[in-house]
Amino acid sequence: MKSIIGIVIVVWLLIGVAAAWQRGYFGDDREVSCKSTGDTVLTIVAGPLNYVGANPKVDCKVDLPQPSE
Repeated sequence: MKSIIGIVIVVWLLIGVAAAWQRGYFGDDREVSCKSTGDTVLTIVAGPLNYVGANPKVDCKVDLPQPSE
């Protein structure tokens, strides 16, 4: 049973890698940032859901508190 679950997980992630590759997330011209890395990772994790309309995106806005004066 464990090997079947492992195989399903590997196939799921491979489908996600294929979707990320088709969207051009592995090109040399892409900037490396929180948003681009997050989008790529979420696309891989979403796996086959990418082919039924999922298009995961990351919002990396960080509102850090300002130091007191």
